[in-house]
Amino acid sequence: MKKFLYLLLVACLLPLTASAAGPEKYLEGTHYLLVTPAVPTADPKSIEVVELFWYGCPHCFHFEPVLAEWLKTKPADVKFRRMPAVFAQQWVPHARAMYAAEALGALDKLHRPLFDAIHTDKRRIYDEESILALAGEVGFNVDEFREAYDSPTVDGKVKMAMMATRDYGIDGVPSVIVNGKYRITASLAGSQEDILKVVDFLIAKERNAK
Repeated sequence: MKKFLYLLLVACLLPLTASAAGPEKYLEGTHYLLVTPAVPTADPKSIEVVELFWYGCPHCFHFEPVLAEWLKTKPADVKFRRMPAVFAQQWVPHARAMYAAEALGALDKLHRPLFDAIHTDKRRIYDEESILALAGEVGFNVDEFREAYDSPTVDGKVKMAMMATRDYGIDGVPSVIVNGKYRITASLAGSQEDILKVVDFLIAKERNAK
C-alpha cells in the first residue's frame, strides 16, 4: 500500500515538475538543427561559436553588423571564430583572402572592407589579383599578402574549411554552429537577429550541461 501511494505521489508530481521547468523557448528541428555527428571543437573547456560565411553573399553582408553588436557582449566563456564556407571552387579565393589576412595578424583590416567593396561599391573582387589590389588599398604590403595567400598554411586552412563546410552539414550562409552540435540559420530562427537569440539559448543549454 505504501509503495502504491509513493508511486501515485511521484506520478502526480511529474506534471508539476515539467510545468515548473516550462517548455524550451527554442526547439530542435524548428529553430535549430543538430549537427550529426557532432564536430569536435578546438577547446573542449570553452563553448565554441563558429560563423560560416562567404564575402560574396549579401545575407552575410547584412548579418555582419548584427554579429558585430553581439560580439561586444559575448560571454567570457564563449570562443568565437569566423570560418569561410567553401561550397565551390569559386569560393576559394575569398577563403584564402581571409586566412591570409588572419596569418598576417590583421583580419580586421580586410574583413569589413572586402564586404563593403563587393556589396556597397559593387566591385567584382572574386580572384587573386583583385583581392591583392584591395589588400594594397587597405594598407597591406602586397608582396607579403601574396606570400601569405599562396602559403602552405593557408592551403591547409582552406582544406579544413572545405571539410568543415561538409561536416557541419550547412546548406547556405550565414550559418552559425554552437559547440559543434547545433546549426542555426535565419530561415530556421526567423530572422538574422533571431539567429543570435537562438545562439544565446544554446550557449546557456551547453553551459548548464557541463
